[in-house]
Parts: sequence; C-alpha cells; structure tokens
Amino acid sequence: MGQERLDDEERPESRDLYVYGGARLGPTRISTLAGDLNPKQSIKRGKRKRIRACSACSERRTAKTAIGVIAILGFFCLVNWFMLSRLHEGRVWLRRGLSKNPNRNSKLNEERKKFEKTKRKYNGTYGRMLSLAAHALAEVNHVFFKNQSYLPFSVTLFCYFDRFLICMEMVFDFDQNKLEPKELWQEPREQASAWKPCADQRSWTPDDGKNGYIMVTANGGINQQRVAVCNIVVVARLLNASLVIPKFMLSDVWTDASHFGDIYQVEHFIKYLSPDIRIVKELPKNLQSLDLEAIGSVVTDSEVMKEAKPDFYMQHTLPILVKNGVVHFVGFGNRLAFDPIPSELQRLRCRCNFHALHFVPRIQETAALLMRRLRDSRSYYLALHLRFEIDMVAHSLCYFGGGKTEQKELDSYRQKHFPSLLTLTKKKKFPSADVLRTEGLCPLTPEEAVLMLAALGFNRETRVFVAGANIYGGSKRLAVLTSLYPNLVTKEKLLTQSELQPFKNFSSQLAALDFIACAAADAFAMTDPGSQLSSLVSGYRIYYGGGKMPTIRPNKRRLSDILMRNSTIEWNVFEQRVRKAIRQTKHVSARPTGRSVYRYPRCKECMCHA
Repeated sequence: MGQERLDDEERPESRDLYVYGGARLGPTRISTLAGDLNPKQSIKRGKRKRIRACSACSERRTAKTAIGVIAILGFFCLVNWFMLSRLHEGRVWLRRGLSKNPNRNSKLNEERKKFEKTKRKYNGTYGRMLSLAAHALAEVNHVFFKNQSYLPFSVTLFCYFDRFLICMEMVFDFDQNKLEPKELWQEPREQASAWKPCADQRSWTPDDGKNGYIMVTANGGINQQRVAVCNIVVVARLLNASLVIPKFMLSDVWTDASHFGDIYQVEHFIKYLSPDIRIVKELPKNLQSLDLEAIGSVVTDSEVMKEAKPDFYMQHTLPILVKNGVVHFVGFGNRLAFDPIPSELQRLRCRCNFHALHFVPRIQETAALLMRRLRDSRSYYLALHLRFEIDMVAHSLCYFGGGKTEQKELDSYRQKHFPSLLTLTKKKKFPSADVLRTEGLCPLTPEEAVLMLAALGFNRETRVFVAGANIYGGSKRLAVLTSLYPNLVTKEKLLTQSELQPFKNFSSQLAALDFIACAAADAFAMTDPGSQLSSLVSGYRIYYGGGKMPTIRPNKRRLSDILMRNSTIEWNVFEQRVRKAIRQTKHVSARPTGRSVYRYPRCKECMCHA
C-alpha cells in the first residue's frame, strides 16, 4: 500500500519532468529537480533561451515582410506595364481602324497639327474640366466601351492627367455629336410672346424747347454713348430744352474719333423724335462764341450724382439753362435714374433706344453681309460676347493665371488708362483676387465660357460667333474655344480685309457690327451681365424677339462657386448645376424696380402685356 501510494505521489512530479521547459513549470520546481544547479544560474539561462527564441522569431517576421513588400512592388510594376501596353495597343488600333478612311484620317492629322501649334498646359480645375468637356462633346458608344475595356481607360487616364490634346484627339476619333437639349434655342415662348413692343406710342404734344439748348459729349464706347444719348433726350424733354446733336468724346481706351453721324442716321434721329423734343444740328451763332466754362455752363460727371433723379435736374440744371441759354454735359455716364421717373419719360427713353437710333447704311450693309456668311449652309448660330479685352481685365483687379508678367502688364495699363483706380488701390484696401472671383466680380475667362457652353449642351458642330475686340491673351487664349468648338468664327474671319477697311481704327463702328450679329443670333450668350453691349443686346432681343430669341445670362457668383470649390466634381454633376443656374435666369418677368429699361424692357412703359 505504501509503495502504491508513493507511486501515486510521484506521478505529478514525473509528469512535470516530462514537460520540462514547458510554460507551466516555475523556477523553484526546476531547481529542486535539478539538484546540483544554482537557482540563479538556472533563471539566467532560461531568460537567454527566451531572448534567442524571440530574436529568431522577429527575424523570420522581418524576412516575410520584406518578401511581401517586394511582391507588392513587383505586382504594381506588372500591372502598370500591362495597362500602358494595352493603352498603346488601343491607340494603335484606333489609327489602324481610321486608316481605312483616308479622308477622315487626313482630317484627324490636320486637327492634330493644329492642336500641336496651339498646345498649352492646363492645370488645376480648368484643365481637368476642359478634358471632361472634350470627352462629353463626343457621342460615345458606351456598350462598345464595355466590350473594349482599354478604350475608356485610355480616355479617362489622359483626361484626369490634364492631357487635353490627347483627349481631344480621341474625341475626333469618334467625331459624332451629342444631341442638344431642346431649350438651348428656345425661350419660355408662351410667357415671352405675351409682351409686345409699344414704346412708339405717344400721348403728349411736342415741346418747343424754349428754355435753352442742351449739349452732351458722351464718354466711353459705343454702348455707353448710346445710353448717354437716350438719357440726354429724356433730360431735354424734362427741361423743355432743345437738344443739339450729341458728340462723342475721344477716349484713349477706345481710340475712336467717330462722330454721331458716322454711326447713326442723323435725319432719322431728328425726324423720329420730333414729336417729343426739338433737335438741332448745332448751336445758334450767338451762343457759339460763348466761353461755356467761364460762364458756368459746363457740367461734368463729378457735379452730377450717379443715377440722379429728375428733381436734381430741375433744381440744379434748369436755373443754369434759363440763365445762360445753354448747358453742356461732359461725360454723362449713367447720370439719370431709372426709378422713380414719370411713365412718359420712361417710354421716351425706350423709344429713343429701340426706334430712334438706326445705324448708317454702310454699317447695316456690312452687317447684312456678315449675317449671310454666318448662316451659310447652317440654320442656327450662337453669338458669344466674350468681354475679355484688356481694359475689362485690368479694371476688374482680378487675377487670370499669368503670374508676374500679367501683374506687371496690367499694372502698367492701369497706370496709363485708369490712374485714379491705381491711386485708389494704394490708399484703400480692396478685396483679394480670390474674393472678387468668389463674389462673381471677375469677367469669365475663355476657359470658363467654353465650359459653360459645353455644360449647357451645345454640340461641337455649333457655329459660334465671338463678338468683341482683341481678347486679352490673343489667339493662345482663344485656343481652348476653337479646340472644343472648331466652327468658331469672328467678323475678322468672315469679312475680307477690303470689306473691313472702312472700319479700320474705328472701334465703335466695329462694335456696331458685333451688336447687329449678336442681336440677330438664334441664341446669345453673355459672359459679363454688367457689360453694356450684353445689356443692350439682351434688351433688344427681348423687345423684338417675340419669345423666339433666347439669351444665356450666367450667374457668375454661382458659376464661380461651381468651378472653384468643386475641384473633383464629375462632369454630369457639373452639367446639372450649370443648367440649373442658367435655367433660373430664363424666367420671364417684368422689369425689377430700379433696373435698366435698356436691358429689361418688359415694363408697361416699353412693352404691353397681352
């Protein structure tokens, strides 16, 4: 029994010895069984063994990690090589397919050469968006793309890396056009056609102009001068004065020495307004010898508040007129308010703008020739007023990506042509260029304009007439427009040198050709709603359009927000937002109080609502 009990008691110890070195045995039990070993030495040996084991394990893990990294890098290089090879094969395949059609292939080569000449690097949001616009303007067979996976990858790869030229090349490979939205060439016709022109109606007797003579020397370009002429007609009627045929100030910005009779028909102007005011061609001889400045009859813009009310002229101008028999307004830019003003005077304003000012036959004939060539073999054309001349660019105080060269050039221009603005910028803190753009106070660049047109859905075959003088940046800046819309033309392209020669060095007369071409266009797009030409053309199209002449008025603040704050925006989202923003400006409504009747003639004084 004792021996059996001993055997039973030794079994745990035997079992412990059997698993010697296991995790369950502590140092005390090991030292007891070892007999002659020092317990401290035993502990040190155990620690060294565990350290060696951990070190070996760590080395194995490091080796596995290194192998994994090498494998991933190798896989990445393999995939990269595969994608680039497929991309190359795709482009070779495109060229082989196109080689069967030599005419199309030659066209592609011509386009490629043209783009290589005008190639420029696009960075940031616009580069990406322009590439997406180029892709969107092509009608692409998405089912075919699903079957040939390398083709969409090639398009996407180059588009997202701002390779605008290559992306455009692929668009030409699929030279078909997307269907345009129907509303591009239409207005809300039923609502718009309810307004009819009626500014020619009169309900008063002519004035005899017995209080004296009013003269005006209008400043600015042709459109500012047109507004000044119609405003002075109203002032003459208000003061019962005779109006001397207006004169135009020679501006160092416009450098145009044209007279009123070089642009407008004098006899028609006098005859048509004769039931309203008395108009003469010159001052009587007894007043011509007067020193008007010495007798206090010269009134400058600094002496007349902007958008002055009729009461101002009755209180300040009429006494001078009655005393001296003549008052000469110099400048007269936006010096008459739109509200409040008597209805008949407001109607006279519209009557002058829409009926009394007819361009001279020479301008009308050249404009008719321009129109015939615009519509040659095409039923529709879009007119785009790209207000991006250097004077607008400099005066805006905005930045357009030209770096120090641009800043130096625009500062030099401001110093020469806008010295007061330059002085003001040094005395007063103006908003930064970024803030100005965010607030929609910068003119749209050619890049922004073409993105707007593409987002609205105008297809690549659209005939686009660009109105305006010399675009800041020249042909290089226009390259983006011609890249997306190859049927883009200007009056300089459609008219010969001999046909343009009579208008050379007369910017106002050239602007008259642009005015007619824009007013008669099937659709008109402005890039700066504050531009006088855009405002006058827009009003003209409303007055005579009968609901058939749509005008695109971008909300620059909204468009800037879409472009500047959405650097990763997808093209379909961009389209939706731009179309929504433009759609909101197409509502047919009466003129808001205080707004220009030249731009918003839908009011009871100018148009009658059925």
